[in-house]
Amino acid sequence: MKFLLRNIVSREKGAIAEKKAGDFLKQRGFEIIEYNFFSKYGEIDIIALKDNIVHFVEVKSGVNFNPVYAITAKKIERILKTIKYYILLNSLDLPYCIDAICIENGSISFIENITF
Repeated sequence: MKFLLRNIVSREKGAIAEKKAGDFLKQRGFEIIEYNFFSKYGEIDIIALKDNIVHFVEVKSGVNFNPVYAITAKKIERILKTIKYYILLNSLDLPYCIDAICIENGSISFIENITF
């Protein structure tokens, strides 16, 4: 029961962070294409478009720690596989990048074009 409750709370926190991140992007001229795109490889939190570039955005949040450290090489590998699937599924022919939005203690950091 504790695991289930903790999982529900974690999803609620994630949804709140993704809403804040989406609002942040919209305020900066991004068009949100999709939230929470799932594939068998993983999930992309936000897919957005700006200046004919598709932005695949990973959202991380935390309290009293920098959530950027939760973006690992393994996580990027899963995101890349999911992006390839998304591109194939949607016949996408636009440049793209991977971005991160980290929300720490209510403060938002936008990291563009992350790589490993």
